[in-house]
Amino acid sequence: MSDNENLDVRKLVPMQRHSTIFSTWKGLGAGKSFVLINDHDPKPLYYQFDAEHPGEFTWDYLESGPETWRVRIGKTATAA
Repeated sequence: MSDNENLDVRKLVPMQRHSTIFSTWKGLGAGKSFVLINDHDPKPLYYQFDAEHPGEFTWDYLESGPETWRVRIGKTATAA
């Protein structure tokens, strides 16, 4: 997945969303990112990333609702 690719999870059932997002993130090369598209603020996902991968990810809101949220999620150059 490249920096310009989107991961739209709105059509996935909620229990599949986090695993799909983490799988996509783990597949990134260092310094790469993707854009998450969601139907709600993915703040709980941010907290999960922060707990499991502190300092290894980037998180930048590109759009903040009210119907669509877009967040660029990246892997830092120092992430394993």
